[in-house]
Amino acid sequence: MEPFIHVHQYQFIRKQAQIVVNSHANVNDSRVLQAVQASVDDKVTAVFEQLNEEQSRLLKEIRTVEDREGSEAFLLTLKSYVIPFPVMTANLLKKIFPKVKKFKLPAVVEDERKELSYLGWEDTGTKRKFLLACEEGHWQGVYGMFTPVRDKGICMLCHQHTRVGLFMAETKATADGAYVKRGNYICQDSLSCNQHLTDIGRLRDFIEHLNGNKVRWKE
Repeated sequence: MEPFIHVHQYQFIRKQAQIVVNSHANVNDSRVLQAVQASVDDKVTAVFEQLNEEQSRLLKEIRTVEDREGSEAFLLTLKSYVIPFPVMTANLLKKIFPKVKKFKLPAVVEDERKELSYLGWEDTGTKRKFLLACEEGHWQGVYGMFTPVRDKGICMLCHQHTRVGLFMAETKATADGAYVKRGNYICQDSLSCNQHLTDIGRLRDFIEHLNGNKVRWKE
């Protein structure tokens, strides 16, 4: 069976598996437990536009999860079917960020590709942060100034209460070429953010809002 699970879908399933584990630990009524299992099953299925019989059968194994060990085994099996973040090239980055003259190609450990819905990295010399995402072969990217803040806050992308920073990008807002600054608070740690990101729509909307358009790039 070919990979069919996007990273954000996998992270959503991981959270649902934890709900089942918690229910087994805290609920004594079998009817309530069955209701939780059915609800989780429905929610997992709903994040996919369509599933074939084999894919559906695999995902329904979430009903058999009872404890942490069972959850880890289930998720390990699913990991084989996660679509990894695509390999990047220097030419691709030049197309997406044509105004950036010099930057290093970010290093990505191969095992991390199945943890990434987007790639985020910082240029510490310029205090700029880059965000790069890909949907169905279409690439989107944005960069801006990134200023970490001392107090924890809510990340715009993953909605976790964590260490954040203010990401601000300049965007051409009017036909006469005037620029405005747009931004929001996002995680300082992009890998951790990815591990909590269950809704790719927030990421897509954030990048497009900062770019001021719906432009997509394709290699």
